[in-house]
Amino acid sequence: MYYLINYILQFNANLSFSVLTLRRKIDTFTSKEEFSGSQGKVLHFLLAQTDDVFQKDIEEEYGLRPSTATELLKKMEKNGLIYRQPTSYDGRLKKIIVSEKGLKYKEQVICDLSGLEDQLTKGISPKDLDVFFNVLEKMLENLSE
Repeated sequence: MYYLINYILQFNANLSFSVLTLRRKIDTFTSKEEFSGSQGKVLHFLLAQTDDVFQKDIEEEYGLRPSTATELLKKMEKNGLIYRQPTSYDGRLKKIIVSEKGLKYKEQVICDLSGLEDQLTKGISPKDLDVFFNVLEKMLENLSE
């Protein structure tokens, strides 16, 4: 039984390193001269949405604190990738809208993220990925009990 706990603790250390490695990889995307990898991830998220998107949606999607999301969105706005538009029903609530400049990067962002996903899953069957995600979801569910 303790074997599993020790394995998870070691896995956590490896996962932290892997997340850092993944973040660095994302930051090397070809669009880096124009915006960071983190901005590219958010841009990809925004481009994939069909409903209105607000800062809270980005916070939830990426597990960001409000202050972190605010700074990220400010940088994206400064880079001309997005703009924020107040809603008609609450002037404090602002929709995040991809600008024309942001739309120009759609194909590049999708290509970068798809390439990274292909690299990450190389040699792993869809069945094995399903098992991995199912086990991970179940373990997280067990921890929340």
